[in-house]
Amino acid sequence: MVTVFAAIYWLFAVALMPPLWILALVIHALAWPFDRRRVALHLFGGFWASLYVWLNPLWRMRVSGRENLPWRGAAVIVANHSSLVDILVLYGLFRPFKWVSKAELGRVPFVGWMLWLNDYVLVKRGDRESIKHMLAHCRKHLSSGSPLLLFPEGTRTPDGRLLPFKEGGFKLALEFRVPVIPVAVAGTFNAMPKNGLVFGKMDCRIQVLPPIDSTRFATAAELRDAAQAAVARALGQAPPEPERARRPADGVQLGV
Repeated sequence: MVTVFAAIYWLFAVALMPPLWILALVIHALAWPFDRRRVALHLFGGFWASLYVWLNPLWRMRVSGRENLPWRGAAVIVANHSSLVDILVLYGLFRPFKWVSKAELGRVPFVGWMLWLNDYVLVKRGDRESIKHMLAHCRKHLSSGSPLLLFPEGTRTPDGRLLPFKEGGFKLALEFRVPVIPVAVAGTFNAMPKNGLVFGKMDCRIQVLPPIDSTRFATAAELRDAAQAAVARALGQAPPEPERARRPADGVQLGV
């Protein structure tokens, strides 16, 4: 029964995409003259993504601490990553930000078109030129006052445990002297398996934690550890040991 329901749900989700895409184009065209950061379009994307959560009877989502997110001003938002559903529920923060996404998603119809239309940051893993372009794109957004949302683990956890954070996003926070806002996402791990489209029940709890003042830290590693410890506490886990020997310190974080 769950498999049948999942098939019907995904058919419904795909059927919604063309009309919502047309509406996104209309919103972008109307808002562009006075909304160059594309906040209205991003918030519509949040509504689009949240529809898939609201209309799924197996899924519930609660958000606390939304007041810690800025409407104006740059920041680096970092969240743990357990499931593909994290993308949908984090859109439900309904605050302006720019995703950092793997470039492969840019080729997916409708999904990728929204990434391009919103001027989100796309990057190819392991491609030096793409990483250089990604960093320049991130700096452009921070300079214009747009927050970035990153998954500093760099990939989805295979077992639900928090993975070590990489330093790249925290270096940007130090460079621009902007706050880091940790976000703890719990309850999404079993909502959708990493290599499948059949989903389970979800009772998602998103906690937006108090901003961390990056100017109080001398190094990106110290700032990273503070953010990682905050997310671990909120999840009721012990912070993982940094994998400095096996992972590059300036590794790329992916948002989507």
